[in-house]
Amino acid sequence: MSSETRAVGDIISARQLAPRIKEVKIYAPHVTRAAKPGQFVIVMVDKKGERIPLTLVDWSSEEGWVKLVFLEVGVSTVKLGMKKAGDRIYYILGPLGNPSDIKLYGTVAVVGGGVGVPAIYPIARALKAAGNKVISIIGARTAELLVYEEEVRSISDEVYVTTDDGSKGMKGFTSDALRLLLEKGVHLDAVWTVGPAPMMKACSEVTKPYGVKTFASLNSLMVCGIGMCGACRVHVGGEIKFTCIDGPEFDAHQVGWNELIARLAMYRSEEKMALERLQKSLGVR
Repeated sequence: MSSETRAVGDIISARQLAPRIKEVKIYAPHVTRAAKPGQFVIVMVDKKGERIPLTLVDWSSEEGWVKLVFLEVGVSTVKLGMKKAGDRIYYILGPLGNPSDIKLYGTVAVVGGGVGVPAIYPIARALKAAGNKVISIIGARTAELLVYEEEVRSISDEVYVTTDDGSKGMKGFTSDALRLLLEKGVHLDAVWTVGPAPMMKACSEVTKPYGVKTFASLNSLMVCGIGMCGACRVHVGGEIKFTCIDGPEFDAHQVGWNELIARLAMYRSEEKMALERLQKSLGVR
């Protein structure tokens, strides 16, 4: 399909990066015209689907496409993962949220866990282009689930890999590698962390005693993406903020992590039931 015949939402390519982790390239020229690192889009896979926030991983304003990487964890991401090149999604809105604060800091660290590794890639790339020394720490539960390592290496001065089981790189968590760097006396002017909320919380606890400015991306809280539903509210510095319009990046040392993590688990049983209904309809056991 040529660019002349494409419509917004067309899937240009789709591939599996790791078990349950997929990458899709979607035609969305309206998004690429203003896209910046740290921003996200809202996607609806079909007319009756839910709105899901996905971080922009890469894009081309010349060719009009965006890349998204996601974990198949619920009904909507499973449905998106079933799409193939030539298919079309119902809706894509963006870019949304405030972009990352990209400037010359000096030496920075970017920390990504799971599908947070692709999400941290455009931020690291922009920080490198701004003249910073970029130290990347990327991690996953196992080597099999580690994605975007090659892409991150291509724009980093140093890369440290961690896996929970020790199957690749250092055995442990990304926060452990971050702690080791600081304990060794490595000076960091700023840190970005993207991944599961417990991982970001742990990283913020590591950097806080050192006084290192730390940003955390809270995309996972969002629903509507435009500040209307209020589902993404979070306490930051004792004040209520909306992740979609005030973030998605916040001062990690000011985030009310315990409340945030508890809220993320509120609808886990309902999400499980919805996924089981989908699997039953597809004949999957």
